[in-house]
Amino acid sequence: MSVFTHVDFDQHEQVVYGYDRASGLKAIIAIHDSTLGPALGGCRMWNYTSDEEALRDVLRLSRGMTYKSALARLPLGGGKAVIIGDPHTGKSEALFQAMGDLVDSLGGRYITAADSGTGVNEMRIMAERTRYVAGAGQREAFDGGSRDGDPSPSTAYGVFMGIRAAVQHRLGRSDLDGIRVAIQGVGQVGFHLARLLREAGARLWVTDILEANVQRAVSQLGATAVAQHDIYGLDVDVFAPCALGAIINLQSIEALRAPIIAGAANNQLADSSLAETLRRRDCLYAPDYAINAGGIIDVCYERTGGSVAELKAHIEGIGQTLTEIFQRAEREGATTCAVADSMALERLRSGASWVSAGTPARTQNWQR
Repeated sequence: MSVFTHVDFDQHEQVVYGYDRASGLKAIIAIHDSTLGPALGGCRMWNYTSDEEALRDVLRLSRGMTYKSALARLPLGGGKAVIIGDPHTGKSEALFQAMGDLVDSLGGRYITAADSGTGVNEMRIMAERTRYVAGAGQREAFDGGSRDGDPSPSTAYGVFMGIRAAVQHRLGRSDLDGIRVAIQGVGQVGFHLARLLREAGARLWVTDILEANVQRAVSQLGATAVAQHDIYGLDVDVFAPCALGAIINLQSIEALRAPIIAGAANNQLADSSLAETLRRRDCLYAPDYAINAGGIIDVCYERTGGSVAELKAHIEGIGQTLTEIFQRAEREGATTCAVADSMALERLRSGASWVSAGTPARTQNWQR
């Protein structure tokens, strides 16, 4: 399997394979671009069907992190890690200690955080072996309380702001009262998002591969449960993918009726050409790495400082960024993906001069 000729290689700076016989660790770390700062991205654990599938995932995700940080005006590069294994049955303390050693071997070029299949507990184990871990401690919450290092609430808040921007642009509504939203995946991020939407008056339809997640949304938020294969065809205003990627494909796109797609999942489009298909169908798509940047913003503030008020204001800027993307795409007759890519590349080429004035850009703190 050649990395350099892989369709998703995209001039990655470094791709590292890690194996530990004692723990059974099999992992890949990809660093896409470090122009703006050290590469930061989550550590995903998934039961991939092949090494090729894992490689494709880590290459696509790390590239998305580069663009995500650039659009979010953060002093960070893009990276990602994947562990090949079942997140329900394959975890052990030794496995994540070995993963911590692998991260540490890169000397700070890559900083990891929680992702699908991993959480705060795993980050704490890895932090025993490396200081290049984010999201392993306690943090002040938006409501003045405290929470653990899980960035899910911030990711959800950013997606919520993005949905508001999309509804304003596509439907001309400044509020979400009565807006119908179908959420695919109500785990850590999806449930937080569902709660925010419900508090804003939205009506919810939900599905998840775990029945317990669905029942929690039904009992606590009054959501309507839907079978997994039925979520696409609902007559709703917003379809919010909040599970794994590649769910917008040739089959699902035929069933979709929502005029807006805006959710937290990474790499939602199975193929980049589908962005044009959505545009021609007058379906407004919020590029995933633009709308789900709340988590990476949260992690940045955790490591470099800044108040909760500053963090919240920075996350709220996701809505403004998406509004700019929507308006520019409409003006240029381009897809929202093409515009988002162009904006991210413009910021990468101009270096760190555009980093948000509110962002604590003390990059030396990343090495602490």
